[in-house]
Amino acid sequence: MIFLLSSCNSEVSNTEGNSETEDPIEAKIDSIVSKMSLGEKIGQTAQRGKSSRVKELPKDLKDAVRKGQIGSFLNIMNKEDAKELQRIAVEESPSKIPLIFARDVIHGFKTIFPVPLGQAASFNPNLVQEGSRIAAVEASTYGIRWTFAPMLDISRDPRWGRIAESAGEDPYLTSEMAKAYIKGFQGDDLSSPTSMAACVKHFIGYGAAEGGRDYNTANINDNLLHNVYLKPFKSAVDAGSATFMTSFNDLNGIPASANSYVLKDILREQWGFDGFVVSDWNSIKEMVNHGFAKDQKEAAEKAINAMLDMEMTSTAYQDHLKELIQEGKFSEKELDVIVKNILRIKFRLGLFDNPYFDPNDTVLYAKKHLESAQKAAEESTVLLKNNNQVLPINSKQKIAIIGPLADAPHEQLGTWTFDGEKEHTITPLNAFEDDNQYTIAYTNGLSYSRDRSTKNFQKAVSIAKSSNVILFFAGEEAILSGEAHSRAKINLPGAQEALIDELHKTGKPIVLILMAGRPITLENVKDKVDAILMAWHPGTMGGPALKNIITGVVSPSGKLPVTWPKEVGQIPIHYNHKNTGRPVIPEEFVQMDSIPIGAWQSSLGNTSHYLDAGFLPEYPFGYGLSYSLFTYSNISISNNTPKIGDTITVKVTVKNEGNRITKETVQLYFSDMVGSITRPVKELLRFQKITLGPGESKEVSFTFATDDLAFYGPDKTWITEPGDFKLWVAKDASDESNVLEFTIE
Repeated sequence: MIFLLSSCNSEVSNTEGNSETEDPIEAKIDSIVSKMSLGEKIGQTAQRGKSSRVKELPKDLKDAVRKGQIGSFLNIMNKEDAKELQRIAVEESPSKIPLIFARDVIHGFKTIFPVPLGQAASFNPNLVQEGSRIAAVEASTYGIRWTFAPMLDISRDPRWGRIAESAGEDPYLTSEMAKAYIKGFQGDDLSSPTSMAACVKHFIGYGAAEGGRDYNTANINDNLLHNVYLKPFKSAVDAGSATFMTSFNDLNGIPASANSYVLKDILREQWGFDGFVVSDWNSIKEMVNHGFAKDQKEAAEKAINAMLDMEMTSTAYQDHLKELIQEGKFSEKELDVIVKNILRIKFRLGLFDNPYFDPNDTVLYAKKHLESAQKAAEESTVLLKNNNQVLPINSKQKIAIIGPLADAPHEQLGTWTFDGEKEHTITPLNAFEDDNQYTIAYTNGLSYSRDRSTKNFQKAVSIAKSSNVILFFAGEEAILSGEAHSRAKINLPGAQEALIDELHKTGKPIVLILMAGRPITLENVKDKVDAILMAWHPGTMGGPALKNIITGVVSPSGKLPVTWPKEVGQIPIHYNHKNTGRPVIPEEFVQMDSIPIGAWQSSLGNTSHYLDAGFLPEYPFGYGLSYSLFTYSNISISNNTPKIGDTITVKVTVKNEGNRITKETVQLYFSDMVGSITRPVKELLRFQKITLGPGESKEVSFTFATDDLAFYGPDKTWITEPGDFKLWVAKDASDESNVLEFTIE
């Protein structure tokens, strides 16, 4: 038999009124809306901002608040301006409805944590939750009660600049990170003055943009949409995310900001979401550019009928909703539902009871915040290579610190850090200079990551020759990743590869430390360096964190949240792909240079791979080395023949064979061997990050239900099918040394 999983339908559709509810908050909302004018209702759908170039609050902006024509503000960073706008709203506007002040607080407010892709590499949701809690505590001192984070786009293309904001390619890892971010931002009580409403984005498919080019179209079939891209967003609804944001792209021909299938059918009706949805910046009016609407009036009509609640910055709703209602293309009753969605979140934030914040309250850069940021940077760093155990280095070695990212306080913060201050950044050079037990010599060699000048090469080579080891801090500036910063080539920019060539000629061991918002292709340099650390953009405390790892105070424990390609031609590349009818047979692989001259035209026995790049990535998903060796033993499964609805437990003993305390992320993967649709070769099912002392062993236990193996099937329902399954307790997605099999009856 096939087990059908029930949908999470809400008892009351959000497209209908709910005036008879017994919930006192809903009763208050109903009462407020019943007394609002049409203009005020439209005003609640409007989000506005103020140019940072304008010092004084414009009179027309204050007048608009006074008339109830604005529901939310973004990027109001002057505390007195925020306080004054809120005063006008709650004291002078007709319905006295408070404003929400929003900001992009992505990976920290003032204390900056690693970029989200880096935080995902920690495989530590507790750290992620702690970081977003700190961000909320700091940002709320500016009156910010709403953040446009987390970004939950599944990202399989590192050319896409916004991969830096994602948790990578895996739906389960992203879902776990989603819950951690939301819990951190929103806290235990959303009405607490230090809590911020989360806004999960971008709904939906933004990470699947063609060619990794920002804003581009996404074509995702229904099975892939439900089985991969929607999963983290469903997790966000279950975690109680207050708001959603639509994406810029069109999904299968329908722009996300007017896509009724995802906004109404899935988000509202199937999942029961009762918060509100905001457009991305100008995305409603951009539907004209898409060719989906002839003008902004039609764009407003399509977006509002898809139940998109709030318009960010553009004015299509403000300019046309009244006319659309008069023409019968939308109803005021439907608008009431949208306004109630917005007011519901304002009530949950406690803004009706406590609309103000204390502008004198400040907890920026608190000691515990900096300590948490450093720990996050340490656990996010991934050791990719360590030939001859060149790492960790010891204090007796003379160290050459070279590279454009060794002392780049702004670049170290990474993308989308509007409020981060480079003056508070501690760089790797700072960290080593502050520790007098190390003998260092420094030159950047290149002024910035894109620098092509070789004028400083000779100085770098001279310093390297007089040192025992070279620490080369390479990568890309913060501006080279993030929104609208896609790259067709993702190797080290500028003359960095050329400088590594020159340093390699000295014969001195080179430790390559990468700071970037994406994987970097390393084909031209990987064999010229002895060790590679991926630090992402590590944030405010990246310097002390990297120094601790490089010197062995901390053992690296990060794992890759994305598959790392050898070269761009392999993209898209991800571990959870399908098998195809001719899957790779490693022992039968024929490399291009091995093909005989004048060979007869045939497949030559080749399967699913590239003739030149082969079939393997540079590094697999979940990969990361440490300064210790771990062994896995005593692997067991509680039931080899479970029935639908049963719970299964897998156990493994993990031992630290090394001589230092370190962390290991134990990963559990599964494969559904035969399905009514083709299934991925492997999927992450669970993970645990554990700490082990020298020689210490620990039993790790994973528990899951047969429901956790379900997929969205051909009949458009979630199903768990009986049949054969495989499980791997693994160190990364390519590790198949510990396999278990079971059959669901």
